[in-house]
Amino acid sequence: MKFKQLSMTIAALCIVGTASAANPKLGIVYDAGGKFDKSFNQSAFEGAERFKKETSIPYIEVQANSDTQAEQVMRGLARKKLDMIAAVGFSQTQAVAKVAKEFPKVKFVLIDSIAPGANVNSIMFKEQEGSYLVGVAAAMASKSKKIGFVGGMDIPLIRAFSCGYNQGAKAQYPKIEIMSNMVGTTAAAWNDPAKGGELARQQFDRGADVVFAVAGGSGMGALQMAKEKGKLAIGVDSNQNYLHPGNMLTSMVKRVDVAIYDAFMQVKNGTWKGGVTYKGLKEGGVDWVLDKDNRKVVTPEIEKRVNGVKADIINGKIKVIDYRAGSSCPV
Repeated sequence: MKFKQLSMTIAALCIVGTASAANPKLGIVYDAGGKFDKSFNQSAFEGAERFKKETSIPYIEVQANSDTQAEQVMRGLARKKLDMIAAVGFSQTQAVAKVAKEFPKVKFVLIDSIAPGANVNSIMFKEQEGSYLVGVAAAMASKSKKIGFVGGMDIPLIRAFSCGYNQGAKAQYPKIEIMSNMVGTTAAAWNDPAKGGELARQQFDRGADVVFAVAGGSGMGALQMAKEKGKLAIGVDSNQNYLHPGNMLTSMVKRVDVAIYDAFMQVKNGTWKGGVTYKGLKEGGVDWVLDKDNRKVVTPEIEKRVNGVKADIINGKIKVIDYRAGSSCPV
């Protein structure tokens, strides 16, 4: 979408989204994955929709297909004197930092990264903790004791998922073989399901029978490949178990929906604060999913073990290393 067209879209949305004077004016900017990625952005969208349904307060939504466009979009929204703009994804960090400084009266929420400013709340998730849980599940479910990981863009955030997954799997079965591949090094890595599927296929052909896909839209290809090969896959961010029942071992959910909902509600209630917020298992920020769509592939032994590990992480008995805090993964 060209910037001129984008500006017209924002203007139109602003007219549609005008609320009463007593209600906050809210906006959300999705990253290149788009709000229907069945993953990260969609979770954010669902949180915003829940807020709108409960409060009848509308919001403006725009997708930014590049870092440059994110800055343009945010500045356009800020000029409309919105009370809050939620930026979904680490790729919008620089845009938030720059625009938040220019518009100190506008509140910003940044998901998955940290930006400076008293008017910015940066929300970080402890992905390594949720990934540890699904690593345990993968090691227990694997018959070949070979498992895989397909990441999207090769960045520290995705390495943190991989590192947590490795720690959990090796804690359960020290000799397990873990294969890992990344789709790419640019934002295009989130939207290449063909490449995601091919990487998963290569891992299955090398003996893996469980693959954890942390790749946005590209991950859809990996999940589909697991179904085609009769193997197991692990979803990410949103609950993706429903996509391929019987072939989904579980999903490592990241409650972006709750983060967006809470941020919007805090602005409405006048309780919003800037700073950095960390959300892990203890805070309900990450988790694994057991429901009707994966009940048949999760044995009682896996369920008991994973929930036991979850409790041990919450109470501090198990310490999960965050890749982003060190130079390398411990396993």
